[in-house]
Amino acid sequence: MKMTIPKSFITSVLLFSFLIAEFSFVNMQTSASEDWYKASVFTPAKSFTSGAEGPAVDKNGILYAVNFEKQGTIGQVTPGGEGSIFVELPAGSIGNGIRFHSKGHMFIADYPKHNILKVDMATRKISVFAHEPKMNQPNDIAIDNKDRLYASDPNWGNGTGNIWRIDTDGKVTLLEANTGTTNGIEVSPDNKILYVNETVQRKVWAYDLSAKGEISNKRLLIEFPDFGMDGMRCDADGNLYITRHGKGTIAKVSPAGKVILEVPLSGKLPSNLAFGGKDGRTVYVTLQDSGNIETFRVETPGREWKMLKK
Repeated sequence: MKMTIPKSFITSVLLFSFLIAEFSFVNMQTSASEDWYKASVFTPAKSFTSGAEGPAVDKNGILYAVNFEKQGTIGQVTPGGEGSIFVELPAGSIGNGIRFHSKGHMFIADYPKHNILKVDMATRKISVFAHEPKMNQPNDIAIDNKDRLYASDPNWGNGTGNIWRIDTDGKVTLLEANTGTTNGIEVSPDNKILYVNETVQRKVWAYDLSAKGEISNKRLLIEFPDFGMDGMRCDADGNLYITRHGKGTIAKVSPAGKVILEVPLSGKLPSNLAFGGKDGRTVYVTLQDSGNIETFRVETPGREWKMLKK
């Protein structure tokens, strides 16, 4: 005997199957999202000195940071968290910020010698790319889509600082003098804003950045009521990830200057961060008190990671 199944029953079954599938997908997405913004230890404690700083990821996804094992080195870290010395800087030089430009060369802020150093990644040869004796100490550096560098330049004793631009020929130009203690510095994804923070004053400033690399229209993005700040980086949506030095967190701040969330870390003295990993959504944070690197996952790739992939 042939059985006829009512169309209404078939429709109900299909609808129920769809709802189950949708629920499973949403549930899967929710489970995945639970891994966002949860920090974990990446490298062993004390693998870096208390000068752990300047994490940067090259276009091949390899992570580098300054002062691995001893001062004056650049460490290279594998995806598994194993570090080794990539280069040793010239005697008397100590690195801080690191950036990579479109041709793959590494640039390092050498603060004791007032230099921006350049490393040929193929030969590991180190040269002085720019030297400016008027600098207090080139600290953190940012890079735009035309390979121009921007350096913060704090004077810790006086609580003041400067902002410099370093062009592709090594020419150094003072953009602003006698600010607060300039530290973290970053360029927005559209290359139209330069962000600079002041550690002592706990302020983050935004400047219009022209096509020629000039700054104007300074305005306050956000001011924190407590603790300090160090390095900061943008994601591809323009959100700033700011190290809260002393608080032991990374603050995610919108382009409008609103704190979206804070990521708690094991260490209390985060110095800087970088985006990397296979999809640009892994954040690496150097910590000075524990002398290591922690990591967490985010939803949006880093601005510079995407720029290097183009």
